[in-house]
Amino acid sequence: MAEIELAKGTKNINSEQKLVRNKVMNVLVKVFELYGYLPLETPTLQRYDVLASKYAGGAEILKETFRLKDQGNRDLALRYDLTVPMCLYVSLNPQVKLPFKRYEVGKVFRDGPISSERFREFWQCDVDVVGTSSILADAEYINIILDVFKELNLVVVVKVNNRKILDEVMEYCSIDKDKRNSATLTIDKLEKIGSDGLKKELKEKKLTSDQIDKLIKLICIEGNNKKKLDFIKKFLKNSEGIKEIEEVLAYAPDAEFDPSLARGLAYYTGIVYETFLKNAEIKTSLVSGGRYDNIIGDFLNNGQKYPAVGISFGLDRIEKAVKLNEKTSTKVYVIPIKQVEKSLEVLEELRSNNINSDMDLMDRSISKNLDYANTLSVPYVVFVGEDEVKKKKFKLRDMKSGKEEMLSVSELIKKLK
Repeated sequence: MAEIELAKGTKNINSEQKLVRNKVMNVLVKVFELYGYLPLETPTLQRYDVLASKYAGGAEILKETFRLKDQGNRDLALRYDLTVPMCLYVSLNPQVKLPFKRYEVGKVFRDGPISSERFREFWQCDVDVVGTSSILADAEYINIILDVFKELNLVVVVKVNNRKILDEVMEYCSIDKDKRNSATLTIDKLEKIGSDGLKKELKEKKLTSDQIDKLIKLICIEGNNKKKLDFIKKFLKNSEGIKEIEEVLAYAPDAEFDPSLARGLAYYTGIVYETFLKNAEIKTSLVSGGRYDNIIGDFLNNGQKYPAVGISFGLDRIEKAVKLNEKTSTKVYVIPIKQVEKSLEVLEELRSNNINSDMDLMDRSISKNLDYANTLSVPYVVFVGEDEVKKKKFKLRDMKSGKEEMLSVSELIKKLK
């Protein structure tokens, strides 16, 4: 008999968690649409040759790709991100008006290591624009990130770099071109493995000690944005990558320049982003992305350029970060004290005014009803007893502060709306 358990790297989302997820998703969609982005939906199931093409995510991500065959023996795969399917959509619909601004929320799959913050099935919320190489588009994403987390009452740090700078640094360090993608993947793990781990892994990838020392000197810089840029400019003359970073920071000065930020996927060509909670236990990135100017043009192979830039919000991690503690959408819980009929009238008045309301239907004691409301984190309860009915005023208790006040139905509605 099969074991009754979930597949490794997956999880159920209970009602309490789903309510938090809905709130986060609503904030994301609200901000995306505020900036003029429209929704798109792409298939979870993709052709493997598309996801595995040299224009897509690169060899490393393919190691984590879930592969399967259909009954026609065709090679298929579950998408590992939302970016490549979106690029395929534009490739198949070249008549779309540019710039094409879209957002998509959906599940993606990666057969990688599992941890408390990393699953094999997880949600991404992507927002991308295709058809503009303007640095204003790159800067806009920093503002989108900051607006989202402001709505969620979370303080974050948005880190930015430019893959062109990394390439220029590797050129300065005399690192062969055929080793640069591999070195970039190692740099991308710097936060996890530290500088000693970085040196060890780069040495295993056949970089010389001199190359490694120069590289670390140029990517591990302390100080504010100006200090980092002034230092790196001494070594990289007439740097296109630095010029672009300076332009982005001029439009979005709250971002932090981090020359060690790499982003592991091979398709990035310019500005890249990572977003972290400030002073928090969750150390993994909540939002990541960057510019990828080549994928769509390479898919089409028609000689045209389709510059693109976008970011991806990791919904599961953001949910964990959000300290909403929202276990219910119910705003007020009505407790009848031998006054069921009047309680139903009050309940109906509240609901007709779009106030999420519930009522005890089990004839429980006051203490048990209060325990129930407290367990679900309902912010208010209303007592409907004989005295309240006579006075036409009902006791409203704030469950957080314990404060109570006597209010008419109209006053209740005004207070709770």
